[in-house]
Amino acid sequence: MLLFLDIDGTLIPFGSTDPYPSYEPRFPLPRAAVAGQPLLNRIDPALGARLVALDCELVWATTWLDDANVCVAPWLGLPPLPSVDWPDEDEPATPLHWKTRPLVARADGRPFVWVDDEITPADRAWVAAHHPAPALLHRVDHRYGLTAADFAVLEQWLGDRRAGH
Repeated sequence: MLLFLDIDGTLIPFGSTDPYPSYEPRFPLPRAAVAGQPLLNRIDPALGARLVALDCELVWATTWLDDANVCVAPWLGLPPLPSVDWPDEDEPATPLHWKTRPLVARADGRPFVWVDDEITPADRAWVAAHHPAPALLHRVDHRYGLTAADFAVLEQWLGDRRAGH
């Protein structure tokens, strides 16, 4: 099972009127990993273990590109992860998120979860119509990032798929 993971708004919360907790890294990090990344300390390093426990193939679905593996993966205690190669050309304006078609192409008929803060009903409808396998498009509230409630949804959906539901 694939799990496509965004960073901004999903792992790094933003836009709240409340102050954010500030975390310290739990794992040794190269200086380059934190240089120029002032919001990295908003990511709870414990999320790495929670993501691994989902027992999915984790794939970056973010514009961070190489920085996802240089900065975020070590912060979370994760190995380098594969990432989606985004098309170079701009998509025509549609109600779909620009990531939707490339993620479905990358899934290549496999079941997947997409965790992002910008998913809309249009994305869900398009995936349901164009992807033959089960897919969960889970929208995270960008003000909080991934929470225990989000993990409960992911765990339930994944558990149901593994049980054949």
